[in-house]
Amino acid sequence: MNLRHSLLALLVAVLWGLNFVAIDLGLHADGQEVPPLLFVAMRFVLVVLPLIYFIRKPDVSWKAIIGVGLFMSAGQFGLLYVALALGMPAGIASLVLQAQVLLTVLLAAGFLGERPTRRQLAGVVLGVAGLAVVAVGRSAVAPLLPLVIVLAAALSWAAGNVIARQAKAASGLGLVVWSGAVVPVPLAGLSFLVDGPDAVLGTLGDLQPVTLLSALYTAIFGSLVGYGIWNWLLARYPSSAVVPFTLLVPVVGMTAAWLVLGEVPTPAELLGGLLLLGGVATAVLTGSRRPGQRRDGALDPGLGAGLRTVEADEADDPDDAVRLAAAPGRRAGARDPDER
Repeated sequence: MNLRHSLLALLVAVLWGLNFVAIDLGLHADGQEVPPLLFVAMRFVLVVLPLIYFIRKPDVSWKAIIGVGLFMSAGQFGLLYVALALGMPAGIASLVLQAQVLLTVLLAAGFLGERPTRRQLAGVVLGVAGLAVVAVGRSAVAPLLPLVIVLAAALSWAAGNVIARQAKAASGLGLVVWSGAVVPVPLAGLSFLVDGPDAVLGTLGDLQPVTLLSALYTAIFGSLVGYGIWNWLLARYPSSAVVPFTLLVPVVGMTAAWLVLGEVPTPAELLGGLLLLGGVATAVLTGSRRPGQRRDGALDPGLGAGLRTVEADEADDPDDAVRLAAAPGRRAGARDPDER
Protein backbone atom coordinates (compact mmCIF):
# COMPACT_ATOMS: atom_id res chain seq x y z
CA MET A 1 0.00 0.00 0.00
CA ASN A 2 1.10 3.57 -0.53
CA LEU A 3 1.78 5.85 2.42
CA ARG A 4 -1.64 7.53 2.39
CA HIS A 5 -3.51 4.25 2.44
CA SER A 6 -1.20 2.80 5.08
CA LEU A 7 -1.99 5.80 7.27
CA LEU A 8 -5.71 5.18 6.73
CA ALA A 9 -5.27 1.58 7.87
CA LEU A 10 -3.36 2.82 10.90
CA LEU A 11 -6.19 5.25 11.64
CA VAL A 12 -8.68 2.38 11.70
CA ALA A 13 -6.50 0.46 14.16
CA VAL A 14 -6.39 3.54 16.39
CA LEU A 15 -10.17 4.07 16.19
CA TRP A 16 -10.83 0.45 17.06
CA GLY A 17 -8.24 0.36 19.83
CA LEU A 18 -9.77 3.44 21.48
CA ASN A 19 -13.17 1.74 21.35
CA PHE A 20 -12.44 -0.26 24.48
CA VAL A 21 -11.51 2.77 26.55
CA ALA A 22 -14.59 4.61 25.25
CA ILE A 23 -16.81 1.71 26.30
CA ASP A 24 -15.23 1.54 29.75
CA LEU A 25 -15.65 5.28 30.30
CA GLY A 26 -19.28 5.12 29.21
CA LEU A 27 -20.04 2.20 31.51
CA HIS A 28 -18.58 3.95 34.56
CA ALA A 29 -19.64 7.53 33.86
CA ASP A 30 -19.07 9.90 36.80
CA GLY A 31 -19.19 7.04 39.28
CA GLN A 32 -22.51 5.72 37.97
CA GLU A 33 -22.75 2.17 36.69
CA VAL A 34 -24.63 2.02 33.39
CA PRO A 35 -26.42 -1.31 32.80
CA PRO A 36 -24.18 -2.95 30.19
CA LEU A 37 -26.92 -4.62 28.13
CA LEU A 38 -28.84 -1.35 27.97
CA PHE A 39 -25.64 0.38 26.83
CA VAL A 40 -25.23 -2.10 23.97
CA ALA A 41 -28.86 -1.52 22.96
CA MET A 42 -28.23 2.24 22.91
CA ARG A 43 -25.17 1.77 20.71
CA PHE A 44 -27.03 -0.24 18.12
CA VAL A 45 -29.92 2.17 17.98
CA LEU A 46 -27.34 4.71 16.82
CA VAL A 47 -25.84 2.24 14.34
CA VAL A 48 -29.19 1.36 12.80
CA LEU A 49 -31.00 4.71 12.79
CA PRO A 50 -31.48 6.41 10.44
CA LEU A 51 -29.41 4.33 7.98
CA ILE A 52 -31.88 1.46 7.84
CA TYR A 53 -34.33 3.77 6.05
CA PHE A 54 -31.81 4.48 3.28
CA ILE A 55 -30.02 1.15 2.84
CA ARG A 56 -31.73 -1.78 1.17
CA LYS A 57 -31.99 -5.10 2.91
CA PRO A 58 -29.02 -7.25 1.84
CA ASP A 59 -29.72 -10.08 -0.55
CA VAL A 60 -29.44 -12.80 2.08
CA SER A 61 -31.96 -14.78 4.07
CA TRP A 62 -33.60 -13.44 7.20
CA LYS A 63 -32.06 -16.42 8.99
CA ALA A 64 -28.58 -15.13 8.12
CA ILE A 65 -29.45 -11.56 9.14
CA ILE A 66 -30.82 -12.72 12.48
CA GLY A 67 -27.86 -15.07 13.02
CA VAL A 68 -25.30 -12.35 12.39
CA GLY A 69 -27.24 -9.97 14.62
CA LEU A 70 -27.50 -12.44 17.47
CA PHE A 71 -23.94 -13.74 17.42
CA MET A 72 -21.71 -11.04 15.92
CA SER A 73 -23.52 -8.10 17.48
CA ALA A 74 -25.78 -8.98 20.43
CA GLY A 75 -23.75 -11.93 21.71
CA GLN A 76 -20.31 -10.48 21.21
CA PHE A 77 -20.97 -6.99 22.51
CA GLY A 78 -23.43 -8.02 25.18
CA LEU A 79 -20.83 -10.33 26.71
CA LEU A 80 -17.97 -7.86 26.21
CA TYR A 81 -19.83 -5.02 27.89
CA VAL A 82 -20.85 -7.30 30.78
CA ALA A 83 -17.22 -8.35 31.26
CA LEU A 84 -16.06 -4.72 31.30
CA ALA A 85 -18.82 -3.86 33.78
CA LEU A 86 -17.60 -6.71 36.01
CA GLY A 87 -14.10 -5.26 36.08
CA MET A 88 -12.30 -6.72 33.06
CA PRO A 89 -9.56 -4.20 32.17
CA ALA A 90 -10.27 -2.53 28.83
CA GLY A 91 -6.72 -3.06 27.57
CA ILE A 92 -6.66 -6.78 28.36
CA ALA A 93 -10.13 -7.13 26.83
CA SER A 94 -8.85 -5.65 23.55
CA LEU A 95 -6.15 -8.32 23.58
CA VAL A 96 -8.17 -11.37 24.60
CA LEU A 97 -10.94 -10.60 22.11
CA GLN A 98 -8.44 -11.28 19.31
CA ALA A 99 -8.90 -14.96 20.15
CA GLN A 100 -11.87 -14.73 17.78
CA VAL A 101 -9.40 -15.13 14.89
CA LEU A 102 -8.29 -18.52 16.16
CA LEU A 103 -11.82 -19.58 17.05
CA THR A 104 -13.01 -18.60 13.56
CA VAL A 105 -10.43 -20.96 12.04
CA LEU A 106 -11.72 -23.83 14.18
CA LEU A 107 -15.43 -23.11 13.66
CA ALA A 108 -15.02 -22.70 9.92
CA ALA A 109 -13.24 -26.05 9.78
CA GLY A 110 -16.04 -27.71 11.72
CA PHE A 111 -19.10 -26.09 10.13
CA LEU A 112 -17.94 -24.98 6.67
CA GLY A 113 -15.43 -27.73 5.96
CA GLU A 114 -12.69 -25.17 5.29
CA ARG A 115 -9.43 -26.97 5.92
CA PRO A 116 -6.99 -24.85 7.96
CA THR A 117 -3.36 -24.75 6.86
CA ARG A 118 -0.53 -25.98 9.03
CA ARG A 119 0.43 -22.37 9.64
CA GLN A 120 -3.06 -21.60 10.93
CA LEU A 121 -3.10 -24.65 13.19
CA ALA A 122 0.28 -23.63 14.57
CA GLY A 123 -1.15 -20.18 15.22
CA VAL A 124 -4.10 -21.69 17.09
CA VAL A 125 -1.77 -23.71 19.33
CA LEU A 126 0.43 -20.69 20.04
CA GLY A 127 -2.61 -18.51 20.70
CA VAL A 128 -4.11 -21.02 23.13
CA ALA A 129 -0.81 -21.10 25.00
CA GLY A 130 -0.89 -17.32 25.22
CA LEU A 131 -4.44 -17.35 26.55
CA ALA A 132 -3.42 -19.88 29.20
CA VAL A 133 -0.60 -17.60 30.35
CA VAL A 134 -2.98 -14.61 30.46
CA ALA A 135 -5.45 -16.67 32.49
CA VAL A 136 -2.77 -17.63 34.99
CA GLY A 137 -1.70 -14.00 35.26
CA ARG A 138 -5.29 -12.82 35.79
CA SER A 139 -6.03 -15.50 38.39
CA ALA A 140 -3.20 -14.17 40.54
CA VAL A 141 -4.72 -10.68 40.78
CA ALA A 142 -8.43 -10.89 39.95
CA PRO A 143 -11.35 -13.31 39.44
CA LEU A 144 -11.31 -15.21 36.16
CA LEU A 145 -15.02 -14.79 35.41
CA PRO A 146 -14.66 -11.55 33.35
CA LEU A 147 -11.87 -13.18 31.32
CA VAL A 148 -14.06 -16.21 30.61
CA ILE A 149 -16.89 -13.89 29.53
CA VAL A 150 -14.59 -12.09 27.07
CA LEU A 151 -13.58 -15.46 25.62
CA ALA A 152 -17.28 -16.26 25.25
CA ALA A 153 -17.65 -12.93 23.42
CA ALA A 154 -14.81 -13.95 21.09
CA LEU A 155 -16.56 -17.28 20.46
CA SER A 156 -19.81 -15.48 19.66
CA TRP A 157 -17.97 -13.17 17.26
CA ALA A 158 -16.36 -16.18 15.57
CA ALA A 159 -19.77 -17.85 15.16
CA GLY A 160 -21.09 -14.65 13.60
CA ASN A 161 -18.10 -14.61 11.26
CA VAL A 162 -18.95 -18.09 10.01
CA ILE A 163 -22.61 -17.18 9.47
CA ALA A 164 -21.65 -14.00 7.61
CA ARG A 165 -19.15 -15.86 5.46
CA GLN A 166 -21.74 -18.47 4.53
CA ALA A 167 -24.30 -15.76 3.69
CA LYS A 168 -21.88 -13.89 1.37
CA ALA A 169 -23.80 -10.64 1.40
CA ALA A 170 -22.92 -8.34 -1.50
CA SER A 171 -23.35 -5.27 0.75
CA GLY A 172 -21.50 -5.57 4.03
CA LEU A 173 -22.84 -2.23 5.22
CA GLY A 174 -26.37 -3.40 4.54
CA LEU A 175 -25.70 -6.54 6.55
CA VAL A 176 -24.36 -4.66 9.55
CA VAL A 177 -27.23 -2.18 9.59
CA TRP A 178 -30.01 -4.71 9.11
CA SER A 179 -28.48 -7.29 11.45
CA GLY A 180 -27.91 -4.52 13.99
CA ALA A 181 -31.67 -4.03 14.13
CA VAL A 182 -31.86 -7.40 15.87
CA VAL A 183 -29.96 -6.07 18.89
CA PRO A 184 -31.78 -3.20 20.69
CA VAL A 185 -35.12 -4.74 21.67
CA PRO A 186 -33.84 -8.12 23.02
CA LEU A 187 -30.94 -6.57 24.96
CA ALA A 188 -33.04 -3.75 26.34
CA GLY A 189 -35.59 -6.37 27.43
CA LEU A 190 -32.86 -8.45 29.07
CA SER A 191 -31.62 -5.35 30.84
CA PHE A 192 -35.11 -4.77 32.24
CA LEU A 193 -35.12 -8.34 33.57
CA VAL A 194 -31.53 -8.43 34.87
CA ASP A 195 -31.03 -4.87 36.11
CA GLY A 196 -34.64 -3.99 36.88
CA PRO A 197 -36.90 -1.24 35.52
CA ASP A 198 -35.67 1.28 38.09
CA ALA A 199 -32.05 0.97 36.95
CA VAL A 200 -32.95 1.15 33.26
CA LEU A 201 -35.35 4.06 33.53
CA GLY A 202 -33.06 5.84 35.98
CA THR A 203 -30.14 5.59 33.54
CA LEU A 204 -32.20 6.84 30.61
CA GLY A 205 -33.64 9.67 32.70
CA ASP A 206 -30.23 10.80 33.93
CA LEU A 207 -28.03 10.01 30.95
CA GLN A 208 -24.50 11.29 31.55
CA PRO A 209 -22.71 13.17 28.73
CA VAL A 210 -19.79 10.73 28.92
CA THR A 211 -22.13 7.78 28.33
CA LEU A 212 -23.79 9.47 25.36
CA LEU A 213 -20.44 10.47 23.84
CA SER A 214 -19.18 6.91 24.34
CA ALA A 215 -22.19 5.47 22.53
CA LEU A 216 -21.77 7.97 19.69
CA TYR A 217 -18.06 7.20 19.36
CA THR A 218 -18.51 3.43 19.23
CA ALA A 219 -21.38 3.66 16.75
CA ILE A 220 -19.99 6.33 14.42
CA PHE A 221 -16.21 6.04 14.59
CA GLY A 222 -15.87 2.42 15.64
CA SER A 223 -18.53 1.00 13.32
CA LEU A 224 -19.38 3.25 10.41
CA VAL A 225 -16.21 5.27 9.84
CA GLY A 226 -13.85 2.46 10.80
CA TYR A 227 -15.44 -0.14 8.58
CA GLY A 228 -16.02 2.33 5.77
CA ILE A 229 -12.27 2.93 5.51
CA TRP A 230 -11.38 -0.69 6.24
CA ASN A 231 -13.44 -2.22 3.48
CA TRP A 232 -12.50 0.52 1.04
CA LEU A 233 -8.91 -0.65 1.54
CA LEU A 234 -9.83 -4.33 1.32
CA ALA A 235 -11.47 -3.66 -2.05
CA ARG A 236 -8.19 -2.29 -3.40
CA TYR A 237 -5.50 -4.43 -1.80
CA PRO A 238 -4.97 -8.11 -0.94
CA SER A 239 -6.14 -9.01 2.55
CA SER A 240 -2.56 -9.93 3.45
CA ALA A 241 -1.58 -6.27 2.98
CA VAL A 242 -4.45 -4.82 5.01
CA VAL A 243 -5.46 -7.26 7.75
CA PRO A 244 -2.11 -7.25 9.65
CA PHE A 245 -2.80 -3.64 10.66
CA THR A 246 -5.43 -4.92 13.08
CA LEU A 247 -2.66 -6.53 15.10
CA LEU A 248 -2.08 -2.97 16.29
CA VAL A 249 -5.56 -2.77 17.84
CA PRO A 250 -4.57 -4.40 21.18
CA VAL A 251 -1.40 -2.29 21.24
CA VAL A 252 -3.49 0.88 20.93
CA GLY A 253 -6.12 -0.46 23.32
CA MET A 254 -3.64 -1.39 26.04
CA THR A 255 -1.66 1.86 25.64
CA ALA A 256 -4.83 3.99 25.79
CA ALA A 257 -6.06 2.05 28.84
CA TRP A 258 -2.72 2.68 30.54
CA LEU A 259 -2.74 6.43 29.76
CA VAL A 260 -6.45 7.13 30.36
CA LEU A 261 -7.52 4.51 32.90
CA GLY A 262 -4.22 3.80 34.61
CA GLU A 263 -4.33 0.09 33.75
CA VAL A 264 -0.94 -1.60 34.02
CA PRO A 265 -0.85 -5.24 32.83
CA THR A 266 1.09 -7.76 34.86
CA PRO A 267 4.23 -9.37 33.39
CA ALA A 268 2.31 -12.62 32.90
CA GLU A 269 -0.44 -10.79 31.02
CA LEU A 270 2.15 -9.11 28.80
CA LEU A 271 3.89 -12.41 28.08
CA GLY A 272 0.63 -14.18 27.37
CA GLY A 273 -0.49 -11.26 25.19
CA LEU A 274 2.66 -11.49 23.11
CA LEU A 275 2.11 -15.23 22.64
CA LEU A 276 -1.54 -14.66 21.70
CA LEU A 277 -0.67 -11.97 19.17
CA GLY A 278 2.08 -14.21 17.85
CA GLY A 279 -0.50 -16.94 17.30
CA VAL A 280 -2.87 -14.51 15.58
CA ALA A 281 -0.05 -13.21 13.39
CA THR A 282 0.93 -16.76 12.48
CA ALA A 283 -2.65 -17.56 11.48
CA VAL A 284 -3.17 -14.29 9.59
CA LEU A 285 0.08 -13.47 7.87
CA THR A 286 0.57 -15.37 4.64
CA GLY A 287 3.81 -16.66 3.29
CA SER A 288 4.99 -15.74 -0.18
CA ARG A 289 3.25 -17.58 -3.00
CA ARG A 290 3.78 -17.61 -6.71
CA PRO A 291 1.22 -15.62 -8.72
CA GLY A 292 -1.85 -17.72 -9.33
CA GLN A 293 -0.97 -20.28 -6.68
CA ARG A 294 -3.98 -21.16 -4.53
CA ARG A 295 -4.53 -22.90 -1.22
CA ASP A 296 -7.55 -24.98 -2.12
CA GLY A 297 -9.82 -25.69 0.79
CA ALA A 298 -7.94 -23.48 3.19
CA LEU A 299 -9.51 -20.71 5.18
CA ASP A 300 -7.90 -17.30 5.01
CA PRO A 301 -9.10 -15.99 8.36
CA GLY A 302 -7.95 -12.41 8.21
CA LEU A 303 -9.19 -11.15 11.54
CA GLY A 304 -12.67 -12.57 11.52
CA ALA A 305 -14.09 -14.46 8.62
CA GLY A 306 -16.40 -13.47 5.95
CA LEU A 307 -17.96 -10.02 5.77
CA ARG A 308 -16.90 -9.44 2.19
CA THR A 309 -16.32 -12.53 0.14
CA VAL A 310 -15.77 -13.38 -3.47
CA GLU A 311 -15.54 -16.81 -4.99
CA ALA A 312 -11.95 -18.03 -5.10
CA ASP A 313 -12.27 -19.01 -8.72
CA GLU A 314 -13.24 -15.44 -9.62
CA ALA A 315 -10.61 -13.66 -7.53
CA ASP A 316 -7.86 -11.79 -9.36
CA ASP A 317 -5.44 -12.46 -6.52
CA PRO A 318 -5.31 -15.49 -4.19
CA ASP A 319 -5.44 -13.23 -1.16
CA ASP A 320 -8.72 -11.79 -2.42
CA ALA A 321 -10.48 -15.14 -2.32
CA VAL A 322 -11.88 -14.13 1.05
CA ARG A 323 -12.31 -10.49 2.13
CA LEU A 324 -12.36 -10.38 5.87
CA ALA A 325 -13.14 -7.56 8.22
CA ALA A 326 -13.01 -7.72 11.95
CA ALA A 327 -12.13 -5.66 14.89
CA PRO A 328 -12.82 -4.98 18.58
CA GLY A 329 -15.14 -2.00 18.32
CA ARG A 330 -17.67 -3.18 15.73
CA ARG A 331 -17.25 -6.38 13.84
CA ALA A 332 -19.86 -6.65 11.10
CA GLY A 333 -19.43 -3.50 9.17
CA ALA A 334 -18.03 -4.45 5.82
CA ARG A 335 -19.00 -2.03 3.10
CA ASP A 336 -19.04 -2.32 -0.63
CA PRO A 337 -16.99 0.71 -1.66
CA ASP A 338 -18.71 0.96 -5.04
CA GLU A 339 -22.13 1.21 -3.42
CA ARG A 340 -23.57 4.70 -3.23
